[in-house]
Amino acid sequence: MFLTASVIVFVIYFANVAMGAFAGGAFLGDVGEMLVLFAASILFVVAILKKEADRNVERDG
Repeated sequence: MFLTASVIVFVIYFANVAMGAFAGGAFLGDVGEMLVLFAASILFVVAILKKEADRNVERDG
């Protein structure tokens, strides 16, 4: 769930950067880009930590 959300948020960031580079009109400003990339990073870290915790439970139990 968190990994999927991370990918979706990163695709939004990538689409914004691509539109800014090729079409000349990004839909997010600098602060918006930073917040979207930050959200994608946080979601990715949460997904990895959750996966690691699940692996540790399987190994110990």
